[in-house]
Amino acid sequence: MSQNSKNRIVDYTAAFIVLIAVFICLVPFLYILSQSLSSNRAIISQAVTIYPIDFNIEAYKVVFGDAGMLYSLFYTVILTAVFVLLALTVTILAAYPLTKKRLKGRNVLLLMMLFTMYFSGGLIPDYLNVKNLSLLNTPLALVLPGMMSVYYMIILKSFFQSLPDSLEEAAHLDGCNELQILLKIVLPLSKPALATVSLLYAVFRWNYFQDALFYITDQNLYTIQLKLYNVINISQQMSGENVNVNLPSEALKAASIMFGTVPILLVYPWLQKYFVSGIMIGAVKG
Repeated sequence: MSQNSKNRIVDYTAAFIVLIAVFICLVPFLYILSQSLSSNRAIISQAVTIYPIDFNIEAYKVVFGDAGMLYSLFYTVILTAVFVLLALTVTILAAYPLTKKRLKGRNVLLLMMLFTMYFSGGLIPDYLNVKNLSLLNTPLALVLPGMMSVYYMIILKSFFQSLPDSLEEAAHLDGCNELQILLKIVLPLSKPALATVSLLYAVFRWNYFQDALFYITDQNLYTIQLKLYNVINISQQMSGENVNVNLPSEALKAASIMFGTVPILLVYPWLQKYFVSGIMIGAVKG
């Protein structure tokens, strides 16, 4: 058997494994989508699998007819965008200086940050801290406590350290200061890492609802995930207003889950273009 044939078999095998993995990941999503589009009879009889039975959109009419749900979606989009911007800024400003060997005490600073990855005060001290800072029932309660992840900071730090030192040396010879080097050289070359960390922060903020559950009582500040939490736990009630006793709770839950899941899924294709290899090719003159 020739080498080309062996390579082709390996490629086909890898593609087959990837297709199986994709199918396994899609099955739960398709099941929820099918439930949200199926009839009362089909859901009650458990006939729904990965395709709708007796297609209807009654569940989505209830979801999109709830002004509170639409408001929570828009509010969560804005909150997530602001959170990602602030978190990414803080993470960059923490990661970049720690790559400099001339920074005195950088190992101590890094050790202090790493300590917080494994040990924390716990839920009650966190709540008291937010309360004492007068952040309860404010959007800042959903932004400030988790504004920087040490783990994501280490990812950026490692990427910054992988950049050639000759870039910084050349920039210093051209008269650039540290801020100019960061903004004009380091960050443009770090788009893959920045896109990855931004996506991780966005998914975290979009999916997380526990902080809103603990810190927020004003319904005008409910995130979409907290709305979904209420829908799942109070299946016959939608945002305290819309109740449809003829609609099975599972269809309403499924439609609400799809409503809160699809927006964050749309972010992946937009960021995919930044996940490319060879971005440093040609960055350093030979």
